[in-house]
Amino acid sequence: GHCVLYVAGEEVCFCGDLIFNRGVGRIDLPGGDWETLEKSIREQIFTMPDAVRLLSGHGPETRVGEEKIHNPFVGSS
Repeated sequence: GHCVLYVAGEEVCFCGDLIFNRGVGRIDLPGGDWETLEKSIREQIFTMPDAVRLLSGHGPETRVGEEKIHNPFVGSS
């Protein structure tokens, strides 16, 4: 797993390899589990304000609200 660091005063979240811009962490590696990954994203990331910037371990930054709408793995569309 990865630690998530949310800096509320700055509206930024360092989310490691949990969620990416339009992607999610790998579950094909040893110990990977889709249900756990999805639950972590929905309970730890998607409960933050939509404007919070997500800085992942890979790729460009995104925002919570963008991923709720556009992430093909856990978003609404």
